[in-house]
Amino acid sequence: MSQTAAAPERRFGFVSRVAKVNSWLDRAPYSLLAIPLRLAVATVFWNSGTTKLANWDATLSLFEDEYKLPLLPPDIAAYIGASIELSTPVLLVLGFLTRPAAFVLLGMTTIIEVFVYPLAWPTHIQWAAMLLVLLCRGGGSFSVDYLLKQRFGPR
Repeated sequence: MSQTAAAPERRFGFVSRVAKVNSWLDRAPYSLLAIPLRLAVATVFWNSGTTKLANWDATLSLFEDEYKLPLLPPDIAAYIGASIELSTPVLLVLGFLTRPAAFVLLGMTTIIEVFVYPLAWPTHIQWAAMLLVLLCRGGGSFSVDYLLKQRFGPR
């Protein structure tokens, strides 16, 4: 076989292998993909919430001096922020009320981006992307949401 005839065969072999890998990846169930999405977002917000609780005086100072959210007094904003950051991660890990939790965290991410750290958009867009997937697709079949839907959903 000549060298010029072997080149298209090698290319076809490579393309065929890539197509097989793509086909295999296409079969990955969303439920497996949802788990790391839920855990990743939950970890970010849980860590932030526990940091707020660790030193409440410093948290209040941050909300008064750095965050300066419009329309909300700093102490109220701090309580709301900490409450969201400590409750929604638990919901995400369990996959319970996944879509509402993702919606709330997406709103919080938007507020953080617009009013607090507008230059941190590379990080916030990653959070938003994960949250949008969870908002649109839910927690997957390894979630309390799925179990409740199976048990109480329409037949």
